[in-house]
Amino acid sequence: MYYTYVLQSLEDGKFYTGFTRDLKLRFEQHNKGIVESTKNRKPLRLIYYEACLNQDDATKREKYLKTYHGKMFLKGRLKSYLTGCMKMQ
Repeated sequence: MYYTYVLQSLEDGKFYTGFTRDLKLRFEQHNKGIVESTKNRKPLRLIYYEACLNQDDATKREKYLKTYHGKMFLKGRLKSYLTGCMKMQ
């Protein structure tokens, strides 16, 4: 299995979308500062993921979630979560 995932930075509130074969390991790498693109945005929380049967599907899904329409999909999917976060900030 491959996973497309979305992280939220607790530092700046912004999102990071990626894909991996080992979600647990990749999440740990992000929070340990090993991943260049998120090392200055720690700590991070996993807020969404999808399982895909192969790498091609996972990369296509990652690219989609980074588009305007993909972001709108996530906004709708995570509406309750995002509303709760905004109340806490």
